[in-house]
Amino acid sequence: MKLQEDVIRMIFGLKVKQLRTDKNISLTDLAAKTGISVSYLNEIEKGKKHPKPSKVALIADALGVTYDYLVSLQLSKRLQPVGELLQSNILSELPLEHFGLDMSRVLDLFATAPAKLSAFVNTLLEISRAFDLRVEQFYFSALRSYQELHDNYFEDIEQEAERFVEQHGLDVEATPTFEELAALLQQQYGISTGSSGFEEHPELAPLRSVFIPGPEPRLLLNPTLTEHQKAFAVSRELGFHFLQLQERPYTSTWVKVGSFEEVLNNFMASYFAGALLLNQDRLVQDVQGFFELSTWQPQRLLQLMEKYNTSPETLLHRLTSLLPKFFNIKQLFFLRFHHEPERDKFILSMELHLAGLHNPHASFLNEHYCRRWISLTLFQELEKPEHPDKTMVGLQRSSYINSDNEYLVLALAQPSESRHGTVSIGLLLNENLRNKLNFIEDPAIMIRKVNETCERCPALDCLERAAPPVILEKQLWQEQVGQVLGQLREE
Repeated sequence: MKLQEDVIRMIFGLKVKQLRTDKNISLTDLAAKTGISVSYLNEIEKGKKHPKPSKVALIADALGVTYDYLVSLQLSKRLQPVGELLQSNILSELPLEHFGLDMSRVLDLFATAPAKLSAFVNTLLEISRAFDLRVEQFYFSALRSYQELHDNYFEDIEQEAERFVEQHGLDVEATPTFEELAALLQQQYGISTGSSGFEEHPELAPLRSVFIPGPEPRLLLNPTLTEHQKAFAVSRELGFHFLQLQERPYTSTWVKVGSFEEVLNNFMASYFAGALLLNQDRLVQDVQGFFELSTWQPQRLLQLMEKYNTSPETLLHRLTSLLPKFFNIKQLFFLRFHHEPERDKFILSMELHLAGLHNPHASFLNEHYCRRWISLTLFQELEKPEHPDKTMVGLQRSSYINSDNEYLVLALAQPSESRHGTVSIGLLLNENLRNKLNFIEDPAIMIRKVNETCERCPALDCLERAAPPVILEKQLWQEQVGQVLGQLREE
């Protein structure tokens, strides 16, 4: 009900401002004609106030329209896309305040240039339909933008994690175990943990955990989870309750996204879990020691994972928060890939790019990601039947074809957690990184030329090519046609 009232106010204000602007009537003139103060009219146009029927009638008369037209949700053709956007709930569910915006400013922008902005909004909606983009994909994109805005470091949640550790007497020099965390979840919030339910309901197999609220709340954990994964699931549940996050998903793997608030709260609880399991002061000190190594030593990284009793994904994702804050390494990306061997299809299931969009990034065009990426080549070893059940480590300096950009990409995979999954973190190779990382010039580090996708790549002799460069060929043809047309004009 509240949402519908907001939409009604916003559309009413938008129509009033549009009519007033079209008729070249100032706010002062409208106030004189209606007897309504300028300040109150300004609040109406910003969508903050909705006048009583008697005042609506006065405004309608002054603007030369009927009462019914002014109070209806019907908009003119040029404003119709804006109305669709307002009624789609997307704007109302995005917490614009986190991006330094409020709805009145957005509405003012709509009313100032309605034709151009409506065309722009309509273009976005058409693009979303053409690429079959669902509302939840907008939510996740907004979340990534929010993370990038803050360099993926959130001081308030870090402090809450420290307060939790101190409040419950946990050892800051040790990583909390699953048993310790499960006991705290039971003692503090009366939530028991177990796996009953997964065996009876095979539909739940893809989920890592399920929270069942009620008089005797339970956190169901998939019996296939490792100790690392169970500890993270319980830490995340503790985060929901300790941070008092109300609107939330009840599964760790998304089944259906209800609102942006769910997405944001899930991120906050997950961030809390990472901060709780990997203490920032300890980890920063250990990363500093790792960076000071004179040569690339993958076993030291494995020892670091063992010390914190953590998974590759939790470790690398935690680094995306700490490297920008404590090492000024802000130009980085995080990727999680899954592989479907039967179709030889690679799926980028999670990504984060700080300081602008980096390659690689997700493609919605069913293009083939470059098979030279260490994130993908690691699968070749990971999926060998005879491969031992141990964590795989790969490091590569990736230099992009036709670009000056070069990234140091670290990829990890742990077969016991995901037979068909890798995670990687890429750091832009610049002067700052060279000063921070002593082993950057180690000749043992593989250097490869890479590109975005096969369809866009000019490396025709590439042995790993999975598709012809059809998009590149079209771009080259367009350039050639442009040159010919230019020559014809000169002649």
